[in-house]
Amino acid sequence: MSENVLQRGVRNAIEQPGIVYRLLFGVLVAFVLLLFGFPLYWLLVLAVTPPAAVNGLGLAPEAVTASNFVAVAAFTPFLRHLCNGLLVAALSTALVLVVGSLAGYAFGRLSFPGRRPLLLLFLALAYVPPAAFLVPLFRLFTGVSASLGPVTLTTPTLYNTPAAVVLPTSMLTMPLAIYVLTVFYAQIPDELEAAARVEGATRIGALRRVVLPLARPGVATAGVFTFVQVYNEFFFSYLMTDGDPDHWAPLAPFVYGLRYSEATLGAAAAILGLLPVVVVLLVANDYLVKSLAATVPAEH
Repeated sequence: MSENVLQRGVRNAIEQPGIVYRLLFGVLVAFVLLLFGFPLYWLLVLAVTPPAAVNGLGLAPEAVTASNFVAVAAFTPFLRHLCNGLLVAALSTALVLVVGSLAGYAFGRLSFPGRRPLLLLFLALAYVPPAAFLVPLFRLFTGVSASLGPVTLTTPTLYNTPAAVVLPTSMLTMPLAIYVLTVFYAQIPDELEAAARVEGATRIGALRRVVLPLARPGVATAGVFTFVQVYNEFFFSYLMTDGDPDHWAPLAPFVYGLRYSEATLGAAAAILGLLPVVVVLLVANDYLVKSLAATVPAEH
């Protein structure tokens, strides 16, 4: 009997593959929602739960309050850390887009020996663990002296400054941004840039007037990925600052530090800290959809 059922199931799957695909897609969506959605749901439940009701908390809160959000925003340096995090993310994104656009133009529009191996090398750097850079960067940012004959050079002390977070995070997010921009710049027809060059535009002028406007979805995608990754970055934000909001400590170390006080306050701070990311994704949604469509080959 079981063999007949199994055989019938296999025959139906072969005859009607669309049903099987939809079933597998539904299972995949349910798995992703459970894997990523439940932690967010639990974070929200914890954020709206009164501190006295945390013990014995189930899947749904017995009481709901907004006092945790008010307490985080009004009685902690949350807003200072939030502004620091937004500033660091904005500076890193601007630096990555400027440098990444120039590098992406070179890799995507120019031909030179070793172009592909060099691009692969940049991509390989994106997979190096951030901890590998910690010791040399920490020494560099806290002042290192080097003697060059009679001259002694000392690096500036960048610890507890935005540069101590902006530079490492920009370095780590740069390879992916270069690759994304390279892909989009390479898709632009050469005739359009050649027309701008005939009219007297330089390489930089053609990049600014022709290439960048046509590659707006790719630029937006690289910018959003960089902003979100830097804004959520914890490793260098925690180790390159002392956690003081006056010393440009971003949001992630502050939220991490709240685990020592009320867990509900930490959850409320995490929920409030997600709002800028949601706003950025909503604003750039159209560009992200166009970017995805541009990278998917068309069916003939």
